[in-house]
Amino acid sequence: QVQLVESGGGLVQPGGSLRLSCAASASIFSIDAMGWYRQPPGKQRELVATITSTGSTTYADSVKGRFTISGDNAKNTVYLQMNSLKPEDTAVYYCYARKGVRGVVATNWGQGTQVTVSS
Repeated sequence: QVQLVESGGGLVQPGGSLRLSCAASASIFSIDAMGWYRQPPGKQRELVATITSTGSTTYADSVKGRFTISGDNAKNTVYLQMNSLKPEDTAVYYCYARKGVRGVVATNWGQGTQVTVSS
């Protein structure tokens, strides 16, 4: 299993920026995919962004062009740079790590970090 520790959440004004960090207990090169889900108040959890061990990235349509996911192998850390933040980005953001184990996908989760976008 992979342990994940998230940081970087907080309160920002609309149009502001935040950078979330997700530090893994294993080399991120050995993890098939990492990224973030988010859960706004009273809404379903949704996938925000994903990065694979080869560096491929994907984004939800709602954040494309505003958010960037990246990885630092030396620090075993994945980052989510969030720019041009909107009130609808307000949510608890959960980092995840996903890896196939003998053909079965295993997913580990961070503790979650609150992002609030408000004037």
